[in-house]
Amino acid sequence: MLTSKQRAYLRSLANTIDTIVHVGKGGMTDQIIKQADDALTARELIKGKCLENSPLTSREAADLIADATASDVVQVIGSKFVLYRPNPDEPVIKLPKSKK
Repeated sequence: MLTSKQRAYLRSLANTIDTIVHVGKGGMTDQIIKQADDALTARELIKGKCLENSPLTSREAADLIADATASDVVQVIGSKFVLYRPNPDEPVIKLPKSKK
């Protein structure tokens, strides 16, 4: 679970990355989930988009992909969403520490 400070940090990093996952009229497919899973392993932070002809909202698509890939939804704005999953072997992104 991400804290609000960690989520804000990830949102700032997501501003500069390109959208690599597109959910279209076919809805959620195994291919989209596999693509997102592979991208999360390689990059840790990905941006996705629901096209206008998609049967899913961007929130639904983000939640479905997050559940299938064991990742966290960082943000959903309009038709775009951002997902994060740390790489257990070689983490690239260092999150701010959470206060306990």
